[in-house]
Parts: sequence; C-alpha cells; structure tokens
Amino acid sequence: MSPPPLGAFASSYAGRDPAAVRKRIEAMEHLLEGLFTVPVLNRKIGLDVILDLIPIGGDAIGAAMGAWMVWEARNLGMSKLQMARMFGNVGIDFLLGIIPVVGAVPDFLFRSNTRNLKIIKRHLDKHHPSTATING
Repeated sequence: MSPPPLGAFASSYAGRDPAAVRKRIEAMEHLLEGLFTVPVLNRKIGLDVILDLIPIGGDAIGAAMGAWMVWEARNLGMSKLQMARMFGNVGIDFLLGIIPVVGAVPDFLFRSNTRNLKIIKRHLDKHHPSTATING
C-alpha cells in the first residue's frame, strides 16, 4: 500500500474546519509536551522543557507557541472565559519557566499546553462531535 500523496496529508492539516484545527492543536501539544520519554522517570517531555534551557528567550518562544494554541481556540469560537483560562495557563508556565536554573522543573510538571488541549477538546467534543477521535 502506497502512502497518501503529500497534498492529501497537507490538506488534512490545513483549513479552519474543526477537524483540521484539532489535528494541528494535537500536533502542537505533542511537539511541546510529548516528543520523547525520559527513561528513568518514564515521563514524556517535549520542546517546552527543552526551550527552558535557553534563558528568557526559550520561555518566550514556548509562550508564543502556547499562545498560538489559544489563537486557534479563538478561531473555533471558544468563549472569552475559556481563552482567558488558556492564556492564564500559558502565563503561569512562562512565569515559572523564567526562574533561573530550576525553571524547567515546574514546566516539567505543570504542562500548560496539555491543559489547554483538554479545554479545546472539551469544546470540540461538545460543539463539533464529528471531530472526536477514539484514543486507545
């Protein structure tokens, strides 16, 4: 069986329809929070924790990537309260991350992007149930 053409792959992530938004947000959350597993701790980490090793700038990049998820939520028509909670999660993550040396530890535990993904998924499952996926 041959792989799908590149256009088919790209089109599944492009657009403003809720299914495409869900895929993009899930991909971003995976990039930021779950790229690989730390062997001894058996805990996933991603780019968000790695960026914490770059003083201030890394945290700003991580916050910008987290804010992009909130932008996608806005495009879905989520409420201002939901978006405020999401921005609060990104802000807490940023503020904890700028603590020198130990900033990666709270980021390793808080996972603002995973929290925001859950908020978005709840909204999508309620308002766009056809986009729901079965995780197994």
